[in-house]
Amino acid sequence: MNTDKDFSPLTPNIVRALNDKLYEKRKVAALEIEKLVREFVAQNNAAQIRHVIQILATEFALSQHPHSRKGGLIGLAACSIALGKDSGLYLKELIDPVLTCFNDSDSRLRYYACEALYNIVKVARGAVLPHFNVLFDGLSKLAADPDPNVKSGSELLDRLLKDIVTESNKFDLVAFVPLLRERIYSNNQYARQFIISWIHVLESVPDINLLDYLPEFLDGLFQILGDSSKEIRRMCEVVLGEFLKEIKKNPSSVKFAEMANILVVHSYDLIQFTSMTWMREFIQLAGRVVLPYSSGILTAVLPCCISNIKCIGNTSYKISTRSLICSVLCSSDRSAVTLDLDGIVQVLDRHLHDSSTGMMTRIAVLKWLYHLYIKTPRKMFKHTDSLFPMLLKTLSDESDEVILKDLEVLAEIASSPAGQTDASGSCDNSDSKTELHIPGGVRDGQPVTDLSPSTPSMNSYFYKFMINLLKRFSLERKLLEMRGAFIIRQLCLLLHAENIFHSMADILLKEEDLKFASTMVQTLNTILLTSAELFQLRNQLKDLRTQESCALFCCLYRSWCHNPVATVSLCFLTQNYRHAYDLIQKFGDLEVTVDFLMEVDKLVQLIESPIFTYLRLQLLDVEHNPYLIKALYGLLMLLPQSQAFQLLSHRLSCVPNPELMRTVEDPKAPVKDKRLAQPHIDYSELLQHFDRVQSKHLEVRHQRAGRSEHPDRKL
Repeated sequence: MNTDKDFSPLTPNIVRALNDKLYEKRKVAALEIEKLVREFVAQNNAAQIRHVIQILATEFALSQHPHSRKGGLIGLAACSIALGKDSGLYLKELIDPVLTCFNDSDSRLRYYACEALYNIVKVARGAVLPHFNVLFDGLSKLAADPDPNVKSGSELLDRLLKDIVTESNKFDLVAFVPLLRERIYSNNQYARQFIISWIHVLESVPDINLLDYLPEFLDGLFQILGDSSKEIRRMCEVVLGEFLKEIKKNPSSVKFAEMANILVVHSYDLIQFTSMTWMREFIQLAGRVVLPYSSGILTAVLPCCISNIKCIGNTSYKISTRSLICSVLCSSDRSAVTLDLDGIVQVLDRHLHDSSTGMMTRIAVLKWLYHLYIKTPRKMFKHTDSLFPMLLKTLSDESDEVILKDLEVLAEIASSPAGQTDASGSCDNSDSKTELHIPGGVRDGQPVTDLSPSTPSMNSYFYKFMINLLKRFSLERKLLEMRGAFIIRQLCLLLHAENIFHSMADILLKEEDLKFASTMVQTLNTILLTSAELFQLRNQLKDLRTQESCALFCCLYRSWCHNPVATVSLCFLTQNYRHAYDLIQKFGDLEVTVDFLMEVDKLVQLIESPIFTYLRLQLLDVEHNPYLIKALYGLLMLLPQSQAFQLLSHRLSCVPNPELMRTVEDPKAPVKDKRLAQPHIDYSELLQHFDRVQSKHLEVRHQRAGRSEHPDRKL
């Protein structure tokens, strides 16, 4: 520095001491400057005060010489101390050169800059608030300073500034928020810690309503929530928790719509957990306001179902996945905001199609679809044709729980009044173009007219569902073998057993793959005879007391003819013993295979089961049930002398002598089968139908045998 230059009113001794490398000498010079400025204050000489500050700033604090810069910093601090309450008039001139030194490469200089600014701020107190942004900007940089002394100095200054802001009611939040929004995206951990600490302080000040500006920096907070530092994450959680408390207290002033999308874009576990907690509160507090963001919310929520146990088991997630429908669609607030149904369906459909989607997510998706069909059926039926194939495919899922939920959705589709069709076959919805193919056909030379479900509660999708379900069983025999009975039993609970059996019997009657038809009838027959879910239907068929039950029996019988043993068991169930005997008489003309004998074996086992207790008790009434006994003997004659033969033979040996069973009160009655008096059933026609079906099966078996013997022959 040129010492010959005129620095008045600073004396040459002051100038020399300010440039000295020793701190003590610079401190002495600062005391002299303080004394000089006090004199100018007493004289009210503002011009000289500004001149001194200008010299200290330009010639010293901004000098190229490091010792001069140190002298300038301590001199500016001395000026502020001397000015006292009047320092507010000169703050810009005092602060700017000090902040410039925050960027100095010398860590000692940065430390002295912190010390100088601390003294300036301590004297000025609330007067520094108009300059808060530049102070905050400078401190945010020093918060990440590598030198521990500089960092310690900046922390002292930071605490002082926080005290000033806390005790003041003149903080300019509007001017500060843009800077906060910019600085909050820093990746430096110390800078993040600094930002979070300031947000926490500002949020706690009663006169500062930071909640109004939360949408401006909420995304940044969630970014910080993903920091690798546990301490920073903890601080961020505390801040977010405080904001959530404020949201609950003052929901009317919260900008829910502006923050909804912010919550759905974060996907890391901890961030996701917190954002879902927030979303739950948003849904409960804001209701229909969040409807436009529902597809995005689902995109964020559904993957939570496959996250770790904390996420799956936590109530927050469960409430979030349901509340958008339960709390919002059912809300009495019918504002102009509408549900983004198309977007929601796209999200749900995408998750169903994604093979990597986890079990819990698939269950959540199906719960959503079920709820949407319950709450907005007519709008949902516009999407049914696009969803239907995937819902059918989901029946092959590995999880029983997924299949159960899938069946609930399909059952709701099949039974909803919104799915009713008019004469043209389109759904009862002006916007729907759904066309369904309900196959007709000819039965025994007569047009088929009874193909609709047996109760009016089913819609046209019901029959479409049954057709496609049987087609799926036909194409995926493993599905039929492993899950067929499970699926059908559940459908019987959801859609009534009579509907299921009536419709499947109708469809199987026209099945061209006779082997599949026989296998499917065997499956249905086993379910009918053994499943607890079919108890009511068994009772309905047991006595054939009504015209409806007789019609159902005839419907089942025609399809059951694909499997002779199943047909006999149906006759046993319905107490058509004479007809059962007539059928067994025809078995001599059938091709008796190992599979056929195995089915007879299973029937014998069923006769010994609780299902046929009434049949076994009827063996006591020999005179009135001769055809039951003859039918059982017929089965016995069909069997080789196996374990089943021994079982049935032992049972028949227990049939009592009719003479011993006759009582005085009971007159000898003529042999009579009560089923022959049933006016609703033409048994001769049923026998003819049985013959025709078995002829078709025989023809197909011969064709297969021919192909097997002559593989090169083209038929």
